Amino acid sequence: MDTPAAERLRLTEIFLSVQGEARAVGWPTVFVRLTGCPLRCQYCDTAYAFHGGEWWEIETILAEVARHGVRHVCVTGGEPLSQKRCLGLLEKLCDAGYDVSLETSGAIDIAGVDPRVSRVVDLKTPASLEMHRNLLSNLPLLTAHDQVKFVVCDRADYEWARGMVAEHGLTARCEVLFSPSFDQVTPRELAEWILADKLPVRFQMQLHKQLWGDAQGR
Repeated sequence: MDTPAAERLRLTEIFLSVQGEARAVGWPTVFVRLTGCPLRCQYCDTAYAFHGGEWWEIETILAEVARHGVRHVCVTGGEPLSQKRCLGLLEKLCDAGYDVSLETSGAIDIAGVDPRVSRVVDLKTPASLEMHRNLLSNLPLLTAHDQVKFVVCDRADYEWARGMVAEHGLTARCEVLFSPSFDQVTPRELAEWILADKLPVRFQMQLHKQLWGDAQGR
């Protein structure tokens, strides 16, 4: 008998690696990468997840996650929320006792995400070429359990991000992360800008790229 569509998701990959970003950086983590994304950021490093993938039953996903035997799970993409059934997967992962994070562009409403999930919302800067996709109604929904990330490509991006942090009071809502876009702005430049402004944000680099470069599945 065919599995009902309500119980399936299209996946690009599931793999075990070290979390390279955000609050859980450094923890062994199972990554569940869903297929598909409505955005086309110019710096995207997971374009291979835009198309293709295979249909997985949610229970099969849970079994594969359990097989790896670690506590942290990150649901990512692509844009995972572009598949509505992602919400059910997140809920079931939480029910199973995992420490769950969701990496989302912030272009899709996050209100329906299980409150036990740590939502890592990537606000798109001008140089991403997708700033117009930011759903600003997501920002009041953020809590101390969540994080908001800015990928900074140049000085103009930094100044825009700094303005957004102030305008929306983001540091009072959640943890704020500034990350240099790989090969577009140097980590030192971004760190020095943050220090010069005494900006109350967390500088981060992509640990996985320092370890494995641009290898897929890491």
